[in-house]
Amino acid sequence: MMGSNLSLRLLRNHREINMMTLDTTNMCSHLQQKLFDEDGEYHRLWMAMQDDAELTAVVRSRQLHIYRNGKKVLVLAGKSAPKILREDPICEMIELI
Repeated sequence: MMGSNLSLRLLRNHREINMMTLDTTNMCSHLQQKLFDEDGEYHRLWMAMQDDAELTAVVRSRQLHIYRNGKKVLVLAGKSAPKILREDPICEMIELI
């Protein structure tokens, strides 16, 4: 029983993305709300990332760094504006918000 409780607590801090685990422990809480809440500002982007095998993401400095084929295209933060680094279809979704 104790092992399953530990697993549940650990799962709350991880999200699945392209068959990889994204550790949200160090992600800004505002960004987590924007990404994972159904009414969040970036939720559509998060759902699109789930279906795109070329995209990967890493949490660094409380921000989400998004890569396509190993090249950084976008950085999302909780309170500051997104940083578009390269033209990419995922970035077009940000411009529509």
